[in-house]
Amino acid sequence: MELNPLFMERCLQLARKGEGFTKPNPLVGAVLVHDGRIIGEGFHRQYGKAHAEVNAIASVKDSSLLPESTLYVSLEPCAHHGKTPPCAELIITKKIPRVVVATGDPNPKVSGKGIAMMRESGIEVAVGMLEEKARDLNRIFFVNQLYNRPYIILKWAQSSDGFMDRHRTPGDGKMPVIISNTLTHTIVHKFRTQIEGIMVGTNTALLDNPQLTARKWFGNHPTRVVIDRENKISTDAPLFDGTAPIIVFTASVPTNAGKKEYIKYIEIDFSGDTNKQFLDRLFDEKIHSLLIEGGAQLLASFIDKEMWDEAYVEISEKELYTGVKAPLIEGRIASSKKYPGSVQFHLKSKISRNFH
Repeated sequence: MELNPLFMERCLQLARKGEGFTKPNPLVGAVLVHDGRIIGEGFHRQYGKAHAEVNAIASVKDSSLLPESTLYVSLEPCAHHGKTPPCAELIITKKIPRVVVATGDPNPKVSGKGIAMMRESGIEVAVGMLEEKARDLNRIFFVNQLYNRPYIILKWAQSSDGFMDRHRTPGDGKMPVIISNTLTHTIVHKFRTQIEGIMVGTNTALLDNPQLTARKWFGNHPTRVVIDRENKISTDAPLFDGTAPIIVFTASVPTNAGKKEYIKYIEIDFSGDTNKQFLDRLFDEKIHSLLIEGGAQLLASFIDKEMWDEAYVEISEKELYTGVKAPLIEGRIASSKKYPGSVQFHLKSKISRNFH
């Protein structure tokens, strides 16, 4: 079988077009090649809709070429009936003789079964082309399937001298220091459309009165998550406006909680490991990716316990000299981007790390 990594690169490029719309499903791209030429391509566009392989096959104008073609796909074709029929069966039915798979599917319902089904039908299957890139593209999905927990992303902005804000207390009338610029703030809203939950602590909710929505970008709002042990946050706050669902972690459900369907109170034991309880309960609520935006104490608690998968740290040129210290974090810097007045560092930990 003659293999060309450029076609798998195209699969990964196509897969990214589904960002923000396939969750909790993975991002997948597929390309059909005949005599060194792409004759069809597709990607998984939306959760519950046709998979990448189906869309790629449907895009081929001359179906008589399929029995002479090679299918490149960034993730193992499924072999089970879910929201859609098994892609492995469709590939077999269409008599596609060769399939190149970037990486196997970690989902126990699929893992190895799609590849085995195709091979048993006489299809030549190659596995492992650009595997590291393919796994990295679906880091969230792999962590969910391997460890049954949400994928944790930390994000904050800090001054050049290491402060996140001036010292403030609820009701003192002081406004937060604006560290991010308009461009990076908009990019954050885009990022929010790609995750399922966004979390802040009590003080952040009281001091900043945030909305935690993706209002500056097209896409879905994440579920808002707030810690409110003593139920200090008013239900008149923007967090409770119904724009997006909200989960409130508390020591006891308030008597005046009401029965609004978009508000869910979850009681946890604050004398125990609260971080682990947050993650376990959120995964039960089908929150597969969680963006933690503050405050400093909440961020530090996840860093100290090594409970994170990615982090985005924006460092501004501004100096504050004093105030709320930003947390310290160590990790592999995957990339950095220069913006007007700031630099954002993107850190990653290993996919293979679970939280205990």
